[in-house]
Amino acid sequence: MSTTFLSSRILALEAIRRPCRTLSTTSRWSADPWPLPHTPQHLSNTQTPSDIPPPTPLPRAGESKETLRARLVYQSRKRGTLESDLLLSTFARDHLRQMDETELKEYDKLLDEPDWDIYYWATEGRTPPERWVKSSVLEKLRIHARNEGKVVRKMPPL
Repeated sequence: MSTTFLSSRILALEAIRRPCRTLSTTSRWSADPWPLPHTPQHLSNTQTPSDIPPPTPLPRAGESKETLRARLVYQSRKRGTLESDLLLSTFARDHLRQMDETELKEYDKLLDEPDWDIYYWATEGRTPPERWVKSSVLEKLRIHARNEGKVVRKMPPL
């Protein structure tokens, strides 16, 4: 055998034995920066502190019922997280037409809450605060989230 072949073979074997240097200076075993929903890490990372007061809704004097409904459809679709977008936009598509003005206003207040709180209250991953425990709208959202009919859901058109 030629010495060139042997020396290249030795270099290859040394490269295998030598630990390779990673490009990152952080630990390869660090926690996932984007944990999946319903994992303990995600539940703890998305917990809203209990000492924060409930959000104050913006006053919308003179808003018609149809304008309110159209705004709620849009706000249900454009939340910021895909999970909330899918859950709330399909809920809005299926339920907002049948809601009276009182329920629409209650749903409007619910949409002022943080996305992950709404998501976990609807999927029953967390207990809602006292102000939402007896909410008929949240109960409808929970039934919708259970998806007992096993309907394949996708984002409705705008």
